Amino acid sequence: MIRAIVIGLGNMGLSHALALHAANGVEIVALVNRSPRTLPDELKNCQFLTDIDEAFALAPDLVVIATYSDSHAPIAIRAMEAGAHVFVEKPLATTLNDALAVVDTATRLNRKLIVGYILRHHPSWQRLIAEARGLGGPYVFRMNLNQQSVGDEWATHRALMQSTSPLVDCGVHYVDIMCQITDAAPVQVQGIGLRLSDEIPEDIYNYGQLQVRFSDGSVGWYEAGWGPMMSQTAYFVKDIVSPNGAVSIVDAASDNSAEIEGHTKVGGLLVHRLSGDEHITLEDEPGHQALCDAEQRFVLRAILEDIDLTRHINDAIQSLAICIAADKSIRIGMSVQL
Repeated sequence: MIRAIVIGLGNMGLSHALALHAANGVEIVALVNRSPRTLPDELKNCQFLTDIDEAFALAPDLVVIATYSDSHAPIAIRAMEAGAHVFVEKPLATTLNDALAVVDTATRLNRKLIVGYILRHHPSWQRLIAEARGLGGPYVFRMNLNQQSVGDEWATHRALMQSTSPLVDCGVHYVDIMCQITDAAPVQVQGIGLRLSDEIPEDIYNYGQLQVRFSDGSVGWYEAGWGPMMSQTAYFVKDIVSPNGAVSIVDAASDNSAEIEGHTKVGGLLVHRLSGDEHITLEDEPGHQALCDAEQRFVLRAILEDIDLTRHINDAIQSLAICIAADKSIRIGMSVQL
């Protein structure tokens, strides 16, 4: 029986807790949040704590971290030093040095470290990657995820932006897709960004765009913006272009750009080849909770079957490095070589 604790009970933390609750061979020994939290019926019998020290005293085998980004690295390191394997939501850390320190700790202590790249568990996104790779590179990647967030969603985004920009927080997902398709090393990153609200820290921008160049000649851009001022026009662009055609996500956009379910939904693919177009309908796509279930099943397999996670970790570091380089570029006003 794997004894698990979940730290941070926002949308992602609760979803991961529900996934572990439904899994075989897992006991949730504590749910941890700094403030009281209304729990779904399935989790109401779980021990609820506000003190992380009390939670670690329970000697968990697995710690799931879904807190704000700037706390990911210190909690992950502490969990592994306490004897636990770790699943941590993306981004792994807010600096590359902190991310590498987490990886070094996992290697030194022989702990499993899994980063929450949820799209890697989504069959439709894996089909997108396969279709793009089938066309052959080099590639042009055109991607964004802008969110017109208001009310509680804007409050959540403002809290996240106390330490992390949208470009880093969301960008790691889609940059990871680029990296899986091209399988080439990034060599140069350029970023632009702008603070569009007085409600966020002066050193944070709520709109950002990155441009990345890869060693095989592929290039890509990604943009992310949060806030009530954001446009919902073309807020979910996912195009991959090659000399032999293009693959695009179609039919996925909803009327609410801040809706979490819509951030992973594909709906359909349009594969354009020089010989003609093919529309691929992707039915019965997993929802957000089903994807979190799949993530936690992978975590448990990694622990029980001793899966080699070297490539997983290297990929997580690479996508984070690109986004952090873009953040640096925005702050210094010039491109960054990798």
